[in-house]
Amino acid sequence: MLKACFSEGTLEAGCDEAGRGCLAGPVFAASVILPPGFAHPLLNDSKQMSERNREKLRDIIRKEAVAWAVEQVSAEEIDRINILNASFAAMTGAVGKLTVRPESLLIDGNRFRTTLDIPYRCIVGGDGIYMPIAAASVLAKTYRDDFMRQIGAEFPEYNWAKNKGYPTREHRIAVARYGLTPYHRRTFNPNIDQLSLFG
Repeated sequence: MLKACFSEGTLEAGCDEAGRGCLAGPVFAASVILPPGFAHPLLNDSKQMSERNREKLRDIIRKEAVAWAVEQVSAEEIDRINILNASFAAMTGAVGKLTVRPESLLIDGNRFRTTLDIPYRCIVGGDGIYMPIAAASVLAKTYRDDFMRQIGAEFPEYNWAKNKGYPTREHRIAVARYGLTPYHRRTFNPNIDQLSLFG
């Protein structure tokens, strides 16, 4: 059972990202403030949920959250500032879009940097511990998956509808065969011919 909050009586926003380890596509992040008493039996770390349940939870979260927002950072920007900084930027951007200012942030992971003047706490595996982070993980994942399906229609040979840009063997073979698209992260593809390492 996930915990409702870290600090009771504090307006907390959960933050998480999706797509850090991908070869292609943006990194997405979401921030969610849940109402007091919110609970749903399906809510969990998005990686532990089925696609169908993630879609169902996305609608519920968007409807019932006090505030929610999603931000993305492009592959080009990831190459420019690196994926860690891009993840921080995406989470910062998502929090900045919230229509309600949180009193503190719950960040999934062990590190965070931001220009926001809001206290934060980093929690390793937080998306499997706290509901606001789990809700953010659901939004980040579903919005990113939708985006990868959309651009996958433009470049069907990479099968992004299925692999979502992650470095599956099929994806790396497609890159070796067809080259890089504008959506690929150049800094993530230095050893594209070493397919056996990623089987």
